[in-house]
Amino acid sequence: MQASSLAAGPSSHVMQDFFVCDFFAAVPKHDLASMEHPIFSLSTRPDRRVVTYEHNGTTLTVTPSVKGRATIFDADILIFCISQLMAALNVGRAVSRRLTLTAHDLLQATNRETSGDGYKRLREAFERLAGTRITTNITTGGTEVTSGFGLIESWEIVRKARGGRMVSVTVTLSEWLFQAVLSRSVLTLSRDYFRMRKPLERRIYELARKHCGRQAEWSVSVAVLAKKTGSTSPIRVFRAMLREMIRENRLPDYLMSEEPGDILRVTSRAAVLEPGDGPHLRPETLDEARNLLPGADVHALQAEWRRWWALSGRKQLRSPDRAFLGWVRTRSA
Repeated sequence: MQASSLAAGPSSHVMQDFFVCDFFAAVPKHDLASMEHPIFSLSTRPDRRVVTYEHNGTTLTVTPSVKGRATIFDADILIFCISQLMAALNVGRAVSRRLTLTAHDLLQATNRETSGDGYKRLREAFERLAGTRITTNITTGGTEVTSGFGLIESWEIVRKARGGRMVSVTVTLSEWLFQAVLSRSVLTLSRDYFRMRKPLERRIYELARKHCGRQAEWSVSVAVLAKKTGSTSPIRVFRAMLREMIRENRLPDYLMSEEPGDILRVTSRAAVLEPGDGPHLRPETLDEARNLLPGADVHALQAEWRRWWALSGRKQLRSPDRAFLGWVRTRSA
């Protein structure tokens, strides 16, 4: 989704009043606009700055509430909702921008604690999402139209009586986000995305996923990357953080390297292996993997496991099938 398509448009789909999230282990998906533009804060403290970002002649302004701007971790809620809606669309079910979900399922799917603090932080995330407003301008035929909208329109928590934990949550997505789902302007994320605890790692993964989708690598200047991530760190500090990420080499699906001219190069890990390279698995093993991770793309899992095997030293395996299933079980834990 380009910046100019952030504005909401009328929906021609006739939808039911609400949609119940019930797809177990739906494939994580994120909308293109959120991946391209620095909408979410990378700060772990309340971020009350008004941020303006210009791209291809369109200006995008993000205004927080007194609770602070929605963070990149708050966006997990939107990713969960988008994933559920896309799973429903893929099987022909009717969807709505008003979703009812189980709080425990949301926390578990996004690798969060299901403790009392986890539920408290979930409520705070909803407050920031509802309070963060986006304003963008679009010029068409000599006429400029400026529009504003929130990341979500509303939310509601149902709790058990007498101070019990929240049982269910109802959230109404903004029209622009719902339109992104209907137009399938989304990309699949690695399930390891939710395991990344550093905000900058998540943001760079989003950009890598967006720009390396149809090519083996993507190169960008450090200065431009700092702008795209929305980082507020001085450029020398930002560069040092990138170098630490390169050393740690933990980014899912992608390798990072520093190039002359203050350039960062991001390469798809898939490019490390030749097609068909790596341990081969029996068809029955892939069937068992499907049972362990219902709804997962087992061929993509196989390719990811082969890449992991290559990066870990290409060790000789006595039983590749057993090793693969053991690795799959760690993903389902």
